[in-house]
Amino acid sequence: MSMFGAVDLSSLSPRSTGGPAPSSASAASAGGAGAARTAGTGAASAVAGDGVAPGPLVVDVDAQNLREVAETSTRVPVVVVLHASRSQASADLAGQLQTLAQEYAGRFQLARVDVDAAPEVAQALQAQAVPTVVALIAGQPVPMFQGTVPEDQLRSILDQLLEVAAANGVSGTIAVDAAAGADARSREPEETEVERAAREALEAGDFAAAEEVYTHAIAQNPGDEELKVARNQVRLAARLDGKDPHELLVAADAEPADLEASLAGADAALSLGDVNAALGRALEAVRTHQGEERETARLRLLEFFEIIGPTAPEVAQARRRLATMLY
Repeated sequence: MSMFGAVDLSSLSPRSTGGPAPSSASAASAGGAGAARTAGTGAASAVAGDGVAPGPLVVDVDAQNLREVAETSTRVPVVVVLHASRSQASADLAGQLQTLAQEYAGRFQLARVDVDAAPEVAQALQAQAVPTVVALIAGQPVPMFQGTVPEDQLRSILDQLLEVAAANGVSGTIAVDAAAGADARSREPEETEVERAAREALEAGDFAAAEEVYTHAIAQNPGDEELKVARNQVRLAARLDGKDPHELLVAADAEPADLEASLAGADAALSLGDVNAALGRALEAVRTHQGEERETARLRLLEFFEIIGPTAPEVAQARRRLATMLY
């Protein structure tokens, strides 16, 4: 986990809207809504922070609806998770936050940003890696953390966010439409037998079994690219299991001639969402090694191509560089 919670949520002071702003401590003890009212009637009417806000509990964000999500944050705190399909860690965190959003029953809205589909939103939120989580309170971004955190710590962070939001007069809830939610769930594709078996293996921490599930499925369906991507994501997760990506990057830079360290650094960069760095490190490993070691680096690079996606411009450029090296 890499916290850039250098921004301490508890240090966020309440908004001043025409009257003396209460301290964070007094606002929290007042329950948020009362604190907003002590700041003046203008704040209460402008923010409506203790009301019910319409809208989905979970929303996918792009440049077109970012303003709408920011407006929602004037009534309900919004948790923004920036993720990418190439990063299994970010996909897992997004799913974990979605489960918690349902558990918290509308006390915050979850906004998901695919950094590849909406790079302008990622840039606006100053995200440098995935997964990154940012809160929106009254339209203002508040950095929360980067990387992954244990579930118990994640709950603690969310509880702290809600306290700070209440201290700033933002203590409403999302009016969850149960019928609409049920309809949305009914449209979700059912989990296949392959996905179920792989998920159960991963939940048990058995990466080898999960990989074998996908390998067997690929043998039955050799043209299924999604299965190949899933298998490569499992392989990546297995290689990174229990390791700190940032430490792997430091080790790779310290031992540039060490193939294992170099490829581990490439894995780490990909897990953090830095596609160019991941491809660059893998290409450098191909360039600086020969024989079986070069082939090992080449195969790792091909895995990256599948995970990132064959149509990605970064992949096309890396393919050209690889061809130049090999031929």
